[in-house]
Amino acid sequence: MVSNENVPMSDLWSQWLLHQRHADDPRLQEAIRAVVDRYIDRVLDGAHLAAGQTLVDVGTGEGVVAFRALERVGQSLRAWLTDVSEPMLQHARAQAGALGVLGQCSFLHCAADRLEGIDDASADLVTTRSALAYVADKAGALREFHRVLKPGGRISLAEPVFQDDAVEAKAIKAVIDSKPAQGVSPLLILLHRWKAAQFPDTEQKISASPIANYCERDLHRFAQEAGFTDLHLELHIDTGPSIMRSWDAFVHNSPHPLAPSLSRIMAEQFTAAEREYFERNMRPVIENPNALSTDRMVYLTARRALA
Repeated sequence: MVSNENVPMSDLWSQWLLHQRHADDPRLQEAIRAVVDRYIDRVLDGAHLAAGQTLVDVGTGEGVVAFRALERVGQSLRAWLTDVSEPMLQHARAQAGALGVLGQCSFLHCAADRLEGIDDASADLVTTRSALAYVADKAGALREFHRVLKPGGRISLAEPVFQDDAVEAKAIKAVIDSKPAQGVSPLLILLHRWKAAQFPDTEQKISASPIANYCERDLHRFAQEAGFTDLHLELHIDTGPSIMRSWDAFVHNSPHPLAPSLSRIMAEQFTAAEREYFERNMRPVIENPNALSTDRMVYLTARRALA
């Protein structure tokens, strides 16, 4: 496992996407790929792809949304692939070469709220897949999407909602704070230590966190305020069998690029006895074949007005 320690922020994304998201576990990687494929297909279904268009895929990561779009449409589609991570852009460029679509792609190292290098009214489509969630100025990003789109151009976005995870971390903290120290379950204390390392656990921290200070209604409002019309938003909350079946993969995985893995949290914040106690109590829960997990994803489509 590659540690995030001392890695520049732009590299956190590549470390997570290429390693930590699936903990270098082939079975988990395959399961995650199947989930991501569903997100991508829904984004592209909402994009209304057509021949001769120009697509801007913001926060492209591995480039999978853009490459799937090129596969659907063919040689007439042109794609801008943008990302804050230079290592991920290099990875996407190599993938484009391997797929034989490099000539249809342009690569731009930039933030989602500063698409400098893409002209006004030059694109037909803007897509994201788990990119806006990490942008502090989401309203500014949507204004940029509006700027680069031609009149009648569309956005099709798929974004995770982490606010409930932060609320859970805050609720655990509130329970602990409400009891005398000797009355708190040791497991609850460790659960809070874990959750609070990955998600904000106070109102102040939630307000300051790009991943937790918004909900689906905010994304809808930001898009409307940016000037988009014909908005359609769906919040999907899906609970089903967990794809996480291995304790080793679970502790080396993290839920998002800004979060340390549980293995790192335990190494840095748990004593040896606490690590043994935590694993003894939590491993059967994670490896239970009947374990469930919940996924929250927002899909938003909209159009820049014709006039």
